[in-house]
Amino acid sequence: MATQNAEDVDIIEARPRKRIRNSTKRKRASSPTHPPRVPILFAPFRALGLITNHIPFYMQTRSYKDATEGPRIHILTCLGRSWALWEGGKMGLLFVGPEVQDPISCLVMDGDAVWAASGVHVIKYLRGKEVSRVSNPLQTPLAFVILFGSQLLALTEDGRRMLIWEVSTNEQALSTTIQFDIGFTATSILHPATYLNKVLVASSEGDMQLWNIRTQTCIHKFSSSRLRTLPSQQHMNSLSSPITALTQSPAIDVVGVGFMSGEISVYDVRADERLMRMYMDNGGIKALSFRSDGHPILASASSSGHIALWDLDSGGRLLHLIRGAHDGAVSALEWVPGQPVLISSGEDNSVKQWLYESPTAVPRLLKFRSGHHAPPHLIRFYGEDGKQLLSASADRTLRYISVVRDSRSYEMSQGSLARKATILSKPLASLKFPPITSISCSSTRSKDWDDVLTAHADEMCVRSWTVLNKRVGKHTFNSAESSKKKSPSGVVKCVCVTACGNFGLAGSSTGEIHMWNMQSGLKRKSFRVGPCPQAVIERLELSSMTKPKASERGITGLASDALNRVVIATTSDGTVNFFDFQACTLDQVMVLPTSASSIMLQRDSGLLAVICDDMVVRIIDIETRRIVRELACGVQGRILDIAFSSDSRWIVVTSLDSVIRTFDIPTGQLINAFRTPSVATSIAFSPTNDFLATTHVDSVGIFLWANRSQYSEVAFRAISEDNIAEVTLPSMQGSEEDEALEALEALGVEDKPTDVFSTPSQLDGDLVTLTLLPRARWQTLLNLEVIQQRNKPKEPPKKPEHAPFFLPTLPGVEHRFAIEEKKQETPEKHTRRLDKMVANSQSTLQKLLVESDKNSGSDDALFNYIKSLSPAAIDLELRSLVSFNSLRQFLRAIKRRLQSHLDFEAVQALQNVVLRIHADVIIENEDLRTELEELLKVQKKESGRVLDLLASSLGTLGFVRDIQ
Repeated sequence: MATQNAEDVDIIEARPRKRIRNSTKRKRASSPTHPPRVPILFAPFRALGLITNHIPFYMQTRSYKDATEGPRIHILTCLGRSWALWEGGKMGLLFVGPEVQDPISCLVMDGDAVWAASGVHVIKYLRGKEVSRVSNPLQTPLAFVILFGSQLLALTEDGRRMLIWEVSTNEQALSTTIQFDIGFTATSILHPATYLNKVLVASSEGDMQLWNIRTQTCIHKFSSSRLRTLPSQQHMNSLSSPITALTQSPAIDVVGVGFMSGEISVYDVRADERLMRMYMDNGGIKALSFRSDGHPILASASSSGHIALWDLDSGGRLLHLIRGAHDGAVSALEWVPGQPVLISSGEDNSVKQWLYESPTAVPRLLKFRSGHHAPPHLIRFYGEDGKQLLSASADRTLRYISVVRDSRSYEMSQGSLARKATILSKPLASLKFPPITSISCSSTRSKDWDDVLTAHADEMCVRSWTVLNKRVGKHTFNSAESSKKKSPSGVVKCVCVTACGNFGLAGSSTGEIHMWNMQSGLKRKSFRVGPCPQAVIERLELSSMTKPKASERGITGLASDALNRVVIATTSDGTVNFFDFQACTLDQVMVLPTSASSIMLQRDSGLLAVICDDMVVRIIDIETRRIVRELACGVQGRILDIAFSSDSRWIVVTSLDSVIRTFDIPTGQLINAFRTPSVATSIAFSPTNDFLATTHVDSVGIFLWANRSQYSEVAFRAISEDNIAEVTLPSMQGSEEDEALEALEALGVEDKPTDVFSTPSQLDGDLVTLTLLPRARWQTLLNLEVIQQRNKPKEPPKKPEHAPFFLPTLPGVEHRFAIEEKKQETPEKHTRRLDKMVANSQSTLQKLLVESDKNSGSDDALFNYIKSLSPAAIDLELRSLVSFNSLRQFLRAIKRRLQSHLDFEAVQALQNVVLRIHADVIIENEDLRTELEELLKVQKKESGRVLDLLASSLGTLGFVRDIQ
């Protein structure tokens, strides 16, 4: 267990978080375990689309002096293992808490502090940082917490004990433990208003108890028979029903009690008498809330997603019923104090605010934040800037997700479904389109007409959408109407929008491909795959009698190139069909070893990736129409989705074994792989190469992974299937956090791999090696005199005409400047001693020449020094070689460097400059002339060898060009 905790800490350290707790760093330093492997290429960045879950939210209102906008509302929601704090005015995100090990079961707030129950701990946070925690000494999970003055009350998950901590002191030790009787399983706690040291405890058996937590005594017990039924109706509803909601009313001594059976009781706890009884159909009561602005109205929510309003002045008469307020069970309800606004949250991952303009008016939706309430299964990036995503989910919705700011995300409208649901008395979800199975988009003409095309499960039609207007488009393309009357009609399996945005294509299960104009909605062309090839029949070992017909060859993938020349379609029997876009003729059929499930085309590079059922991704070049790479993705699970990088260098693959693999296409090697806690159903790579987006089977969020190579140097190398890192999913970060670049400072890879290949100074002794410096360096050295003459100033600088305003002035009536008299500069006297010292001093180049001549073979230090100088500094050093000995040593060093085949272009430039400066001295001296003749022999030999190598390479290149 300790090893698991250490791994979790290290994974959190690798995330690009804004702040890291000091306690986490200390744990990591003292941990004896080795850090786990982290993925080299991708780092967890953040999660999108997470609003809330089934845990009730907590609302806090704050009033300020001289405030004109009313109280400020804060809403605290649970995100699973973390929490989020929202500002109720604009539903903006304020803070996101750090992740904890166990899921959060309850949340409360006390001023700026947030208390979260997670497992056996209750953790206190201040501004998103953990400051303290209390733990259950019995080591049983905690299910419910409430703040009661300076005390913290908590119920264990089994409902048998209530724990009380004194949290006002620094020690925060457990002060009291109350154990309930057998047959009483506590579920929630409520403090009745004005009751000192007393709390109401509700149970799953339908009973309630009033406890004094100071004396630890049970004052009174409320039986379920009195809570649920009147004395004259004791024979009805005799079966116990758990209490699922308990809330305080504005009236003292009166509380609201909701039961799993759908019954609601307004109960007087002092008189032990039930005042009213209401009943909601279609599910149990999940939440209750009394309105506090003077209108006696009770709001109740059911597990079926309905919200009901009850008029308490009329004996509990039903005022309004909002059917389908949430697409799942409502988890919490709260009236804003003093305002006609009701806040509700549900298990559909949404928080909504409802405005009641009058007691009799129908409530309307004021504000909301929502996301997918079923795990998304298909995502694609929209546009070329990488800031938008399109996601489809099993909840029958298509959502636009903003990567930059969560408040810009929205659900694409499917029309006035709420009005239709009211007229037809049907659930709103049943009127939505079927789940989307394929998405294609092109933003080229997004401002002119529809730009998104979708195919839906078990439907023969294709729908267009417009992102600009945030709704479904004008056209619904029916493939059944486009096909021939005698031919069978099949469901649409895949769609494609051309790069120009003018045409949309759809492939059906009967082997037909239809093309429509996106602007007018008219059908333009049709393509057919034709009969099954003989190679497929031999592979499947089918007889001539069972040969599949053309209508039985379903289309599994569809794509078009960037210039609208080729339409590519794959079939379920394992063929890749290339059609001419203009003539609609079948040009070529490529038979694959196995059947193909889907394809993806990188239009810029012309690479087509085909997902095959043998767990291999085959990459086809659509120009040569050949398979150029075959990438094996393990042996444990089929491939679900693929994504290309924008530069076509990488391809990312997700499969059923929960591993996300990244392949380097030029080398065909696996360079990165990591395993997630759950299977990634769909992936998408940002067009700007910044992020990788993933969706998973057990989460309603969309998770972003930052590309490390965009922000730091990453060394890639081939890895094996055994070298797979275990990582956790990214957590959610708020929109008020620091900028992304500041957060990405932690993305650098700390540990550099030890086996990274480094380029040696010389690959082979027989090869000519250059300095790898810019060619302009040596060109400048050769033409330095010309450059200096050209840059010489034309005239000397002129004196300023007017004196500046800050010159000092002399005191007096007249305005006079205090001009200092220039002191005559006395020329420095040159002494013989200084002249001797200058003559005997040596430059750095001359010292290195002496050392290299003594070693007679090691010239690396000399030439490294020369390469570090600027062209002007090199020229100055070469002009300082005035002695015969220095020139002799320099010529020998040049000769040795030529023979070592290193720094070839530098040696040529240095020869040119030295001979141009010191040619007369070298010719007059016999010893120097002998050294120059030896250098000439070596120069001719090396130059001839280089020319021979160039001629050989040119001949080989010409031969290869002629063959192609």
